[in-house]
Amino acid sequence: MAIARRTVLKINRNAFGQLCYMADDTTAYVGVVPVRAFPMSAPDAGISLVDLRGRELAWVAHLNELDREARTIIESELKRSEFMPEISAVRNVSSYAVPSRWKVDTDRGETEFVLKAEEDIRRLSAIRFLIAASNGIQFLIPDIRKLDKTSRKRLDRFL
Repeated sequence: MAIARRTVLKINRNAFGQLCYMADDTTAYVGVVPVRAFPMSAPDAGISLVDLRGRELAWVAHLNELDREARTIIESELKRSEFMPEISAVRNVSSYAVPSRWKVDTDRGETEFVLKAEEDIRRLSAIRFLIAASNGIQFLIPDIRKLDKTSRKRLDRFL
């Protein structure tokens, strides 16, 4: 049985909280930013580390390839920079015609938003959906099967 080898990515935070990356040639880069290549369809695959000018410094094919420390740092930075609440329940929809006001529970608490058009609900896969609110915030439903029956019924009216 082969043991998967972990990639050691020389990444840490400096005293100012900035992300630092040490390249193989011992060049140090301060203020690097991890960027997902496919944030919706493959969030753990294709992570690029870019410098302040947007130039790619390193490529991570999949987060599972990294050692635990580097993976924790990158996941923490991605979570801090990305704001996409995940809907866990649809509590109320003001109308089944658009625009409509939605009351939802998310992983960040309860909130309300306005859905301007039915096209603002995008199917990412058979079970994943993205809802764009009128204020520009995007809400993710990672798995429609995990919603309660009432929430699914409310969402189905718009699909």
